[in-house]
Amino acid sequence: MSKKKPVVALAATLLAVAPISAHADAAKDVQIAGRALTFLENGPTGKAVLGVVFDPSKPASVAEKNAVMAAIGGGLNTGTLTLTAKPVEAGAVSGVSGVAALYVTTGVNAGPVGAAAKAKKIITIGSDASCAASGACVMSVSADPKVEIIVNRGAAAAVGAVFKSAFRMMIREV
Repeated sequence: MSKKKPVVALAATLLAVAPISAHADAAKDVQIAGRALTFLENGPTGKAVLGVVFDPSKPASVAEKNAVMAAIGGGLNTGTLTLTAKPVEAGAVSGVSGVAALYVTTGVNAGPVGAAAKAKKIITIGSDASCAASGACVMSVSADPKVEIIVNRGAAAAVGAVFKSAFRMMIREV
């Protein structure tokens, strides 16, 4: 019986830490997202704000938001673009302003967020491929296990996003 206690304690510790490490590659994903924005025709240059959309009731979403905010810090240089970030609660997307794009964290109900962003012609980027596959996000980015960028053609067209041809050769479109 005493051998089970360490195993149970380890399992409990891993479960407790899981939301914190739910998205360990947020820094890499944000770097990829920033670079992808530089491939937009008439895209942002100089300083631009990335709204980080999160659901405060979902620990994994909050953890990813915190990781993204930390990765960007006071400014993240990605080529011709310097990103700063501001947190945006999922329910407040329809009122957001002053952002070049929205980064949708894992666990956010992306459907309403995507609809609100489309109405405002704001590009949405998610770290979850299902966000782009469903059309709720214009693109999804992931650095693990390899760099993968998925762009949803319909969602991109809905917000007026046109990517340079060199970029379109490096992505998967759905």
